[in-house]
Amino acid sequence: MAKVSTPIRFKARLHRPAKPADADWLFFVLPQAASDRLPTRSQVSVEGTLDGQPFQVTLDPDGKGGHWMRVEAGLAKAAGIEAGATVAVKMSPMAEEPEPKVPADLAAALAANPAARATWDDITRVARRDWILWVTSGKKAETRVKRIAVACDKLAKGQRRACCFDRSGMYSNSLSAPEPAEQDATHLRA
Repeated sequence: MAKVSTPIRFKARLHRPAKPADADWLFFVLPQAASDRLPTRSQVSVEGTLDGQPFQVTLDPDGKGGHWMRVEAGLAKAAGIEAGATVAVKMSPMAEEPEPKVPADLAAALAANPAARATWDDITRVARRDWILWVTSGKKAETRVKRIAVACDKLAKGQRRACCFDRSGMYSNSLSAPEPAEQDATHLRA
């Protein structure tokens, strides 16, 4: 995985996710050659353009050594695109990692635990993003509750990283791109 010196350019087909059924966002999976130019197999923040519209987003791992991108409704509307369209993408890794959005339940748990919050405030943005990914990647609600408690306990004891977490999803099969909605899946088979 070499450092990216020139923007990564490719075309991708947009899909509507099958779940949740009422999703107002779209997504695409990066071609493997594009993912291979990124600095990591895990989440990575990028900036660029989608059919000429600027964006900044954190790509998620697809569990197969690649990445996928969520296209929010506002970006899709600004670009005049919809599911099924093939879009031109230009992107580069961001020079500085943005502050991750902390889920409300994790934020409340950190607020209730000053020692955990102190470590949280002292770790890097990438480390905070990894803790968030570990907490939110559980499939069941009870798993998420347990992971928040474990995270707060470990942070309170000074642990700075979500240890032993497969950030790419390749080995644990814990991460993947969304499944396309049926009309997209049918279109892909054609």
